Amino acid sequence: MIPLLTRPPGSLRRRLVLGITVLATAAVLASQAIGYVVLRSWLLDRVDEQLVEFHPPAPAFYDALAGTLPAPGERPDMLPSDFHIYFYDASGQLLNDSLGSRTKPGPRLPDDVQDLGLRDGHPETVPATSGDGRWRVMLNPGPQGMTAVVTLPLDTVDGATSKILWLSAVLLVVTVVALLALGRWVVRLGLLPLTRMESTAQDITAGRLNLRLPDTDPRTEIGRLGKVLNSMLDRLQKALLAREASEARLRRFVADAGHELRTPLTAIQGYAQLALRPEQRPARELHDANRFIVQNAERMSLLVDDLQLLATLDKEPSYLRERIDLLSLAADAVSAAAVHSASHPVDLGPLHTPADPTGARKLDVAETVGDPNRLRQILENLLSNARIHTPEGTRVHVRVGGTEAGPEAGGTDRPGRTSASPALPERLPISVIEVADEGPGLQPVDAELVFERFYRADPARSRLHGGSGLGLAIAATIAEGHGGRLELDTTPGGGCTFRLVLPAAVSGQEPTTSSARSARRPGPPQSARSSPAD
Repeated sequence: MIPLLTRPPGSLRRRLVLGITVLATAAVLASQAIGYVVLRSWLLDRVDEQLVEFHPPAPAFYDALAGTLPAPGERPDMLPSDFHIYFYDASGQLLNDSLGSRTKPGPRLPDDVQDLGLRDGHPETVPATSGDGRWRVMLNPGPQGMTAVVTLPLDTVDGATSKILWLSAVLLVVTVVALLALGRWVVRLGLLPLTRMESTAQDITAGRLNLRLPDTDPRTEIGRLGKVLNSMLDRLQKALLAREASEARLRRFVADAGHELRTPLTAIQGYAQLALRPEQRPARELHDANRFIVQNAERMSLLVDDLQLLATLDKEPSYLRERIDLLSLAADAVSAAAVHSASHPVDLGPLHTPADPTGARKLDVAETVGDPNRLRQILENLLSNARIHTPEGTRVHVRVGGTEAGPEAGGTDRPGRTSASPALPERLPISVIEVADEGPGLQPVDAELVFERFYRADPARSRLHGGSGLGLAIAATIAEGHGGRLELDTTPGGGCTFRLVLPAAVSGQEPTTSSARSARRPGPPQSARSSPAD
């Protein structure tokens, strides 16, 4: 019994065919058995009706007692059909004479009527004296205490039921064969969607990840299964693509970090070897070597600090949660930029919105909830980029205001707009700071990559000014950590517009600290450490 239970099941198609065949065979057998029982009962009832309706004539009793009954064949009209009558005298002894044909073996009757075990009007079945024949017998009382046993052979009943049994066996065999043949075809047709799913799944396993299951009719179980599996495949493909992209970014990040560190390390090594040479070197040459070593060490320190900050923001960001007035934040940044960079005029104005495309309205408060130090870092980074990557005399416009997210106002995607963060829901109340310059702008290929880590649109100038290529990546990560995003609109020859989009502060919203760590260690502004990414 245990090996049968532990044996692995066959295919679904085979089990369905066998199950259908077994159930249909059981149904056919049940119907045939019921038909057989009903037919045999009906035939026996007909025989019993004949026995009940027939009564032996009274003279036959006296003739049997006197031994003067006609011999078989002398009076064929005396009894109907196959009737055969046996007589018992008043003492219950079987008489020798009987009425009826003797061409076939008669019923096996006892010599004493008491041994019959029959009741008046209740037929019974008894075997023949020889062979496998059977007789239906019934007791009839006669005159002077005599008794007659009226009998009919069951040859007709047995013959009819025997033919029915053979016919049923033949029909059963034909039915089973037909069920096996037609059942395989019907099951194969019914499982055709599953077969197609299997073939498609094999192709997907082979690497064709863009394929999907063809049968998705929601009215069927297989269609609903296919729809669910397609949704699962979509998510798995997206997750796989995201993982591959993440691994590619990680490999590129490590390669870029190694490349960035190799240059200052090589310079430090070269100048250190120069300073350690045994021959006497002029004091000025040694001073220059030491100065270059310090410069490259500072550059490495900047790069390591940016890498550490970026890793912290990616893994475990912690921000203060305070209500911030972005207008005050922008005013402070503009004042600092005007002092440190007189070559790039910076002005502060209202945000251009779809309702006010010219920015004619007055400056107004635009509030959000976040970490003022980190948001100030983003703004100073954007102003630093505008100063470094545009010619002298280029004007820089800082605009602040509140509006609703949309293709024109910001926060959502549109052609010509680049961002490393997902779009915000349209019509979401937002607070925005724009830093727009009137410089040469960026080419589309550069704009698509501007938020990538270590990317520089002008590597030579970035290294000249000490940039690590991580500034915009850090700024975008901080913006996304605040529930917003940093985006870029640019046109070659038309300048760049960097836009910091943040959810507007809700009236009555209580600012909270995101974690105890950030509350204990808010950190100073990172303007000294921010670096351009272009």
